Amino acid sequence: MTRVLHIALAQDWAAAVAAGSYSISTRGVTLEQEGFIHCSTPAQAVGVYQRFYADLPAGELRLLVVDEQLCAQQGTEMRWDDVPGADQPFPHFYGPIPTAAVVAVLEFTGPQVPEVS
Repeated sequence: MTRVLHIALAQDWAAAVAAGSYSISTRGVTLEQEGFIHCSTPAQAVGVYQRFYADLPAGELRLLVVDEQLCAQQGTEMRWDDVPGADQPFPHFYGPIPTAAVVAVLEFTGPQVPEVS
């Protein structure tokens, strides 16, 4: 079972819980605008935090732990895509992430990624 991470704004995650699925690609960009939802491995999440979220105050971020298999069972495909300037491909979901496929939600203050199982 592959688990990948997504850094989310707390307010975006709260809206997703109410809606039943998460559709934000990255900070300020929707799935509809981007075409996929950006995710990362634990090793990649540190850089993502530093590049896009480090300016936010503590308490505004959530680290979503997403189970790829649960997403696939509900019709959302994950692909590993090459990203210009990155050493390794990044995981991207090509559809909304069902909230039932998010197996853990952690408050995230960065820059270190907490242990996820």
